[in-house]
Amino acid sequence: MMKKLRTGFTTGTCAAASSKAALSSIVDQCKIKSIGIKLPNKNIMKIKIHTCVLQKNHSRCSVIKDGGDDPDVTHGAEIIADVYLTRQVNEIEIYGGKGVGIVTKPGLGLEIGKPAINPTPKKMIIENIRETFTEILKNNGVKIIISVMNGDKIAIHTDNPRLGIINGISILGTSGIVTPYSTASFAASIRQSLDVCIATHSKKIILSIGSRSEKFMKSIIKSDPQCFIQIGDFAGYAISQCAQKKIGFTHIAGLIGKFAKIAKGIKQTHVKGSKVDVDFLSKLAKRCDADENILKSIKNANTARHVYDIVKTKKLSCCFFNELCTEVYKQMSKHSEGKVLLDIILFDFDGKIIGRYP
Repeated sequence: MMKKLRTGFTTGTCAAASSKAALSSIVDQCKIKSIGIKLPNKNIMKIKIHTCVLQKNHSRCSVIKDGGDDPDVTHGAEIIADVYLTRQVNEIEIYGGKGVGIVTKPGLGLEIGKPAINPTPKKMIIENIRETFTEILKNNGVKIIISVMNGDKIAIHTDNPRLGIINGISILGTSGIVTPYSTASFAASIRQSLDVCIATHSKKIILSIGSRSEKFMKSIIKSDPQCFIQIGDFAGYAISQCAQKKIGFTHIAGLIGKFAKIAKGIKQTHVKGSKVDVDFLSKLAKRCDADENILKSIKNANTARHVYDIVKTKKLSCCFFNELCTEVYKQMSKHSEGKVLLDIILFDFDGKIIGRYP
């Protein structure tokens, strides 16, 4: 029986817990070890406080981000809140400190020049503090500075640089909870990236299946950095979003492994959820007049890479790879309901274009 994956909590929940704990420590003049946080669904989650340093009207508390079993680069990050009492009665001010990214491009729903603290985390912080500290706010204001230890280094491994969020990570979360291996966060990232491209009036949008195909595309096409978008296993979803957002044209680039699945009409191309249909690939080869020996070899192939090795040395290779791109085009056109003009580009493993359609 498969082990149930463990849920975690978002950077937004960390920020809210750190903030509430810091204010609690000022009010009670004692260090806080754990705190209850109300999530957007109104459930209460108890969060362990990692550090708590207290002064009379200032406290610094932190929480270690726990992503559960989700493969998130922010897992283990220390999210810190410095909280001060002010004279601005009933006001709650939230700022970004070191390690929290700054927004430099439109399309994210955040103000340019301001910290990348999304609306839901801000709302969580404010609601948790207002609900618990009504009496304190009658005579005081609260100033909160959210920071992230080594946030600038963590951010290098996120999409922030391409989205124009500089010098740190984003404080995120719509539910407060991280669901392991959730496709929702990846889908949200694709939508967000497309929105930035639209908002910055970028002329070219390049969807790449992975990091290698993106690297290869950058060597042949010039466009704004934020418009090179990795779509992973969500090619169908990405192109449907392009159609919904009225994006008229896009390139789609990939290698043979994912393209072989997309061409067959597989919507979820993750290696664990689908496998390459070598019979389908042999039919493409037959269209290119492959002889029986080649067709048999393809049908007995272990992987798409193996098929590539069989075909690449044959005269039919150009026809075969173009046929594969044609089938990818058909599937992507179907997902976009024909509303998006497409340029399908297939690379070999060294970055050479071996197939293209149209």
